Amino acid sequence: MTPSSDIMLEMQRRMLRIRLFDERAAKMLMRGLIPGTIHTSIGQEAQVVGACMALREKDKLAGNHRSHGHPIGKGSALGPLMAELVGKAGGVCKGKGGSMHLADYAVGSLGESGVTGSSIPIAVGAALSAQVLGEDRVSMSFFGDGAANQGVLYESINLAAAWKLPVVFLCENNHYALSTPSRTVTSGKISDRAKGYGIPGVLVEDGQDVLKVYEAACTAVERARAGEGPSLVEVMTYRYREHAEGLRLTVDYRDAAEKQHWVSRDPLKLFRQELIDRGVADEAAMVAMEAEIAKEIDEAVKFSNASPYPEVKSAFEHLYTDPYEMEGAQ
Repeated sequence: MTPSSDIMLEMQRRMLRIRLFDERAAKMLMRGLIPGTIHTSIGQEAQVVGACMALREKDKLAGNHRSHGHPIGKGSALGPLMAELVGKAGGVCKGKGGSMHLADYAVGSLGESGVTGSSIPIAVGAALSAQVLGEDRVSMSFFGDGAANQGVLYESINLAAAWKLPVVFLCENNHYALSTPSRTVTSGKISDRAKGYGIPGVLVEDGQDVLKVYEAACTAVERARAGEGPSLVEVMTYRYREHAEGLRLTVDYRDAAEKQHWVSRDPLKLFRQELIDRGVADEAAMVAMEAEIAKEIDEAVKFSNASPYPEVKSAFEHLYTDPYEMEGAQ
């Protein structure tokens, strides 16, 4: 399955957006401009974009950590995302979600959570709603290799398989759950676990190749959309930075040779060269694209800077119930 030249260029464009957005956000965090912490997708851009570009505009997604990468991969506007990280009123969640709990309904991003695996059933619920309402809509659940050992994943897969729900379970296997190597806590291939539920299990061994991820994701999405139920897709990838920015560990748990191997497989550099080799773009076009995305990041920061902080009185807006109104009613 070879996508069109326009789609391939958009893949590179979105991977660049994720890389430059996360690099800028990491710098802003270290300068004290972003509260809390952030989890970057640097190194995992091909896995994110390859999966997201297999989805249609109305399809839904839910993730956990690295939660700005997913909506960017689906096409989110960068300004409101950056404003959300800073906690500004112009953010996608009005500054109330921050990096770890943002959602962008404009692109079907249902939100992320700091609780490992907790967004998996949210994606299944979205798939159930599509089935009940008769809507031509698929949902995709992103989770890491750490979450693959949470029971909620298998409860969710079982229900989705039994009811043939239009959902794709995508494991972002970056080899580490924070600092725990997956090889020390995970038996066998995660994708092989699909056999127990009678659904396809697919392993993408080179998750740094955006086209290979895209092909696997398209097959799973098409199956779900056709009413044939879920698939489990495991993508082998790698994060170049720590699990979370500012995480201070006393031991370097990753081997230097291992890190060097994966850095040499930088998905942006690999696909940049492939676009040139295929004749889709030349060096000048790539340089122009990179400058264009750098400008978009600058504009996103300007948007965030210009946005005000939320007013105190807005704290209980967009809740189902205002606690002060409840107190008054009593």
